[in-house]
Amino acid sequence: MFVDQVKVFIKAGNGGDGIVSFRHEKYVAYGGPFGGDGGRGGDVIFEADPGMTTLLDLRYHRKLIAQNGEKGKNKRMHGANGESRVVKVPLGTLVKRLDNGAIVADLTEPFQQQVVAKGGRGGRGNCHFKSARNTAPKYAESGREGEEYEAIVELKVLADVGLVGFPSVGKSTFLEAVTRAKPEIGDYPFTTITPNVGVVQTQDGRSFILADLPGLIEGASQGKGLGHQFLKHIERCRVIIHVLDMGGEEGRDPVEDYRVINEELKNYHLRLMERPQIVVANKMDLENAQENLARFKAAYPDVPVYETTTIIHEGLDPVLRKAADLLATTPAFPLEAEDGKETGVVYKFEEKKKDVEITELAPHVWEIRGPKIEKAFDIKKLNTEEDYYLFANRMRYMGVDKMLRDAGVQDGDTVRLDGFEFEFVEN
Repeated sequence: MFVDQVKVFIKAGNGGDGIVSFRHEKYVAYGGPFGGDGGRGGDVIFEADPGMTTLLDLRYHRKLIAQNGEKGKNKRMHGANGESRVVKVPLGTLVKRLDNGAIVADLTEPFQQQVVAKGGRGGRGNCHFKSARNTAPKYAESGREGEEYEAIVELKVLADVGLVGFPSVGKSTFLEAVTRAKPEIGDYPFTTITPNVGVVQTQDGRSFILADLPGLIEGASQGKGLGHQFLKHIERCRVIIHVLDMGGEEGRDPVEDYRVINEELKNYHLRLMERPQIVVANKMDLENAQENLARFKAAYPDVPVYETTTIIHEGLDPVLRKAADLLATTPAFPLEAEDGKETGVVYKFEEKKKDVEITELAPHVWEIRGPKIEKAFDIKKLNTEEDYYLFANRMRYMGVDKMLRDAGVQDGDTVRLDGFEFEFVEN
């Protein structure tokens, strides 16, 4: 079973909380802060495994969660870091965020690793908050949450050369004849419904990877038939071998087939037409083959044609030598996003939000928001006087007090944050 696209949930580990602890000294209630830091949460890492060929494992393990960091310990001991989750996938695997379509991993090299979700930082213990004013702080930081999101994991067959053509034109027979691959072969359409890959060795010692891809039909670029499932696999191929049924079995017209296939490649992605194409006139042993070949050459006089009869392994070596020649001079084509822009492993640009925004909702009523302030504020952690003291100190450290004053907030005004109201007190 070939699985080429799976939706998964990715969650890096949360950082461990720092703890509140004190040295125990005789006759001293609080002998000094002694709480350690929490450990860092584990990352989620994808690794390209050359021994894998499908994404089948992910179908049964759709939640990829790394280990959380441990809480800090007394005596200023650091909590253990969470263990990272390493996910092994085949070469040619893409990981895309579901929310914005950003490509976070493009694994094309053996054993290549890519961090797709970073673990959260561990919180600091109370030993970090000792000051001249507060020699025995009774608060510690909470660990940060690890990254989490839903993603699409997609496998695109990594092949140097791709076989294209309508169903049942002889692509699978071609692959079997030139490699040790054993694709399913039948006398009915869509015998091949998943990519088959084999290694080709030419007579002069050169080698490359050849993929027999599912047959195209008219309208494939709009998703008809196997549609995009086929076309996305050819994006990585550097050379295309276009197989035509020159015998015209089942009413096929090789002249029209050539036009339709190239039109589908063009409609799907313009850059697919930049790939060098080798046209193979297959089934030349059939009755109408020579007549159809003459019509094809008249319609496309500038297109070189290689005559083959794959069932008896005739005419194959010139095709393979030509493919090897083209591979030697054709560079790899960059992966492109759906909007046509070259992406590689990048995040889509999003305008950075202001860390802190202050808005006057009504006279003497203000709202403060922003990713930085919202990250620092957690109402669930404000349980004691020490917690509020820590929160107030954090706001001063971030410069929020000054921002509020500069915005015009006065003593006694109401400040709203994440649905909660506070009174601004001028010190």
